[in-house]
Order: sequence, then C-alpha cells, then structure tokens
Amino acid sequence: MDMPRRRTPLLLLAVSALVLAWPASCAEPVLFPVAKDAATSLYTIPVRDGANHVIDLAGPLLWSTCAADHLPANITCQDPVCKLANAYRQPGCRDAGQTCKHRCTAYPYNPVTGRCAAASLIHTRLVANTTDGKNPLRQVSVRAMAACAPKKLLARLPRDASGVAGLAASGLALPAQRVAGKFTLCLPRQGEGVAIFGGGPLFLLPESAAGDLTTTLAFTPLRSRRDNPSYYLPVKAIAVDKAPVQLPKDALATGGVVLGTTAPYTALRPDVYRQFVDAFDKALTRQWNTTKKVPAVAPFEFCYDSKTLPGPTRIGWLVPDIDLVLEGGKTNWTFGGLSSMVDVNDFTAACLGFVEMKKGGYGGAPAVVIGGFQMENHVLQFDLEKRRLGFARVPIFTSCSNFNFTRN
Repeated sequence: MDMPRRRTPLLLLAVSALVLAWPASCAEPVLFPVAKDAATSLYTIPVRDGANHVIDLAGPLLWSTCAADHLPANITCQDPVCKLANAYRQPGCRDAGQTCKHRCTAYPYNPVTGRCAAASLIHTRLVANTTDGKNPLRQVSVRAMAACAPKKLLARLPRDASGVAGLAASGLALPAQRVAGKFTLCLPRQGEGVAIFGGGPLFLLPESAAGDLTTTLAFTPLRSRRDNPSYYLPVKAIAVDKAPVQLPKDALATGGVVLGTTAPYTALRPDVYRQFVDAFDKALTRQWNTTKKVPAVAPFEFCYDSKTLPGPTRIGWLVPDIDLVLEGGKTNWTFGGLSSMVDVNDFTAACLGFVEMKKGGYGGAPAVVIGGFQMENHVLQFDLEKRRLGFARVPIFTSCSNFNFTRN
C-alpha cells in the first residue's frame, strides 16, 4: 500500500519542533561525503562534528554515543516528539515493554547486531556544507535531535563510527530534520560518494559530459507499512534475461521488496532465492555454454571461472541482465554485470552477488532486501513528499566517487 497519509502530520510535527533550530540559510541543499568501510561494507557519513555515522535506510532515528556537548532535550513522555521517537520500536528490544513515566526514553537500534538500548533524547550539532550540486559552498552548523546511546551499541559497526544516521520515513530520522523532504544518495564502490539533503541537482566529473544526473531519473512509487519505516518498492516480478522467474504465488507480495544499505549484497528469502539463482545459472549457460563453475566463495553460492566468462568490459561481465519488474510496466530497475557479479580470489573467479536470507523465516521477513552493492553507482532520489523513488545508473565514464568536493 502507499505511504499512509497519516504520516504526513507526524513528519510535520517533527519539522515544526526542529525547524527553528535550522538557520534560514539552510534552505539550500546540504551535502555529506559518503565512505564505504572496507571491513564491514557499510556506508558512513560525517554528520556530527565530523564523526562518522552508518547510513541506515531502515533506521528511524539519528543516534550516537553520548558526548560532553550533548544537550538533554528534557522531553516528557506526553510530548508528541516522544511518540515520534517510539513510533517504530524494534520488537527484540528488552526494554520495549517498559512504560514511560517521566522523561522520554528512545530505543536506538544497531542494524548489524540486531540489538537496541534505552537512551535519552538530546540536542546535538550537525556540521555540513551547502551545495549547488557541483561543489561544496559554505559550511553550516545546525542543531538536530538524536538519541544518546551507550558505547556497547557500536558493536560490529565500522571502527570509526560513533552512531547510526537513520534515513527512514519516520519523524525523527535525519531527512525529517531537514525542511525539504527529499534526499539523494550516490553510494561509492570505492573512494567518496555523496549524499545531498534537500533536493537539488547532482553533477559528477566530468560535468560537461555527465550533466545533471537528476534529469535522467526514472520514478517508481515508494511504499511503506504501518509497523515498518523501511522503503518498499512495488516489484511485481523478477526477470533474468527478460524472462520472468517462476516464483511461488504472491512470493514478492508477502514481505515485500525493501532497500537496505546495511545489507552488503541483495538478500532473497529462501523461497525466492532458489528459483532466482537457478534461473540465472540456466540463462548464463544458454548464453555462454563455455562457462565453468568453481567452488563457492562465502557468502556467495554461484561462482564461475573468470577465464570462461565473457568480458570484463566497461559495463562489467557480459552476463544476463537482472530486472526488477515494477508495477505499471513502464520501467524496470536493471542490474547488469557491474551490479550483479563480484570478483573474488584475486579476480580468478566471479560470483553472483546475491545471497540467501539467513534470518527471519517466512513470517514477517521481506521477500527481497536490495543491498548496498546493487545500489552502488546509482543515483537514488528519495522524494518523501511525492512518495516516490527516482533511480538511474551512473554513466560508465564516471562514478559516484567523482563528485567535486573542492570548494568553488
């Protein structure tokens, strides 16, 4: 179902509570560099005084470990902001059943370990640069509301991370603390990518060749569920080499298809995964009957001898395209070789970069979580006002790491 309209007042409550903290000059878009941590494959942005926070598209809060400059928010349990902070509480949190009595308690969540902790809401300071979409313009310092979490909640996050920047469709996530309900991500495979909050154009070097990449976007509705702030896509089928994968009836509708920056690779529920990888292997064999399988390389199952694969080329290995067939039939989100194959073992093998979902079972688990690897070097624009996602592959002569972070 579409994003419920009931969320619009909630979002406005958060904005009205926080907008006075933003200087008027921050009506301009602001940008952050995006780094990929080699050890964890997680993406970070330096949102608080240069401290890195893990990007979590499903995260409903901005949270970090407690610091000396944190200012207690002194929000009561009855305050509307407290309701926003607890609108999406992870069911596995041990303290979830406690009743709020006096000062508001939030429950920040570690998306890697699945753990959460009780925390107070605080005012903190964000440092960013305004942008024209081509360069940083000037530094601004703004206030925001966050949760102050214990250091133990940082387990298995990047070593230099001090918290999580939740970007979900919720009232206290980072996008809701920006006046314009729109943000753009360009996740890097290496180097520094870019995140822009507040809309605006996006130019990558060479500017004259690439142009404003937001003009190339295709759009699809963003959907949500009452109990989950994740971004759901209206995917009606998965196709390999243009042929629909024969999935169990309503497999994609049960659980849905979500975007997940904390998943290194796209994960598919077992009933979807098996049909999908079998279809890909058969399509690849039909296309190139010289391909040779090699032993699996964790976390992947289907790996091939690179010498028997066609390519690589500037568009990656020449393997069958994978399409997410979106409702309406006007456009698909297509993953070619650059987004589907992962080089391993010093490039002697290439593996299909899709994995089987290990947790969750069939009850409330998503059918598909689109992971970071598949989103890299795509422009993704989340328009929360129009409830839609704009997406486009970055041209092959540039990449998300080609934003010009030099001041104009």
